[in-house]
Amino acid sequence: MRILIVEVNWLGDVLFSTPAIKALRRKFPDSFIACMVVPRVKEVLQGNPDINEIIINDEDGIHKGFSGKLNLAQELKARNFDLAVLFHRSFGRTVITWQAGIRRRLGYSTWKRRFLLTERLAMPAKDSLHRVDYYLNIVKPLGCDTQDRYYEFFTSGEDEAFIDNFLKEQGIVRGDFVVCLNPGGNWPPKRWPKENFARLADCLLGDYKFKVIFTGAKQDLGLISEIRSAMKFEPIVAAGKTTLRQAACLFKKSNLVISGDSGPLHIASGVGLDIIALFGPTSPRVTGPIGKGRIKIIQKETDCRLPCYDKDCRDNICMQKITVEDVLAEVEGFMHNKRQ
Repeated sequence: MRILIVEVNWLGDVLFSTPAIKALRRKFPDSFIACMVVPRVKEVLQGNPDINEIIINDEDGIHKGFSGKLNLAQELKARNFDLAVLFHRSFGRTVITWQAGIRRRLGYSTWKRRFLLTERLAMPAKDSLHRVDYYLNIVKPLGCDTQDRYYEFFTSGEDEAFIDNFLKEQGIVRGDFVVCLNPGGNWPPKRWPKENFARLADCLLGDYKFKVIFTGAKQDLGLISEIRSAMKFEPIVAAGKTTLRQAACLFKKSNLVISGDSGPLHIASGVGLDIIALFGPTSPRVTGPIGKGRIKIIQKETDCRLPCYDKDCRDNICMQKITVEDVLAEVEGFMHNKRQ
């Protein structure tokens, strides 16, 4: 059987979908499985042994507009897929699978696309499931075993060598306790205050004598610069210097990651690292990390209803309530697990 998975658009959600991909592979070990993704998240699936092909949906480039979508449908039609598994709820992408002549189309039924699906699932209530289970439920009717909920992120030897060289250049040696701090997030209310990151980093560097590395994307460099300007000690900055897969290798070679609810947090979880997750407006029940390392989630009680999706919130009390002392208390519990 030839299976097309129509993926979602966000790094964390694509990662959350990998247990469902693994379940499909285990159920259909001899099948050809392709994943259709937008360019910005393709790294999440590269190197995944359960996937035969990654198909790029360049919706802002060659597949933009009506003619671009028609061309994408023709590209898919030439591949002769038997089954489309739609993780994305998009009406437009469902139309593309129909235009591609894929006879079986499985996904959650929405009022716009229900007539295009040949196998329909009732849409779960909003935020009633962890996102991992949301995707596992889609493949369950195919007879897949959905017990394995761990998501994974894969890297290459080349990525490992890059990070080995980076750490060597930064003077990090075997036996150092390495902590990665990820201050960014895809919307501001999910971020811990920058002054807290500055004080935490100074404590880790000055009091604990740890190695501290700030991670993130190029767009996080401004935020990290502000944090560094408020610090007494000098951290290492890897933000903007690594790909996603290189960042995953950096996490693997570290002892601990401290981050808000973000893509890098889940990448760290996906490579089995110990993590301290700082949760504010989002709910661990819906987007909490699920990994093979030790996981500690810090979230404080507030009067707000969670999860909250007010991206323009100016109060941000849910994140402000988490103190540096709260985080340091959890760091103490991870100290004995040094990188070997």
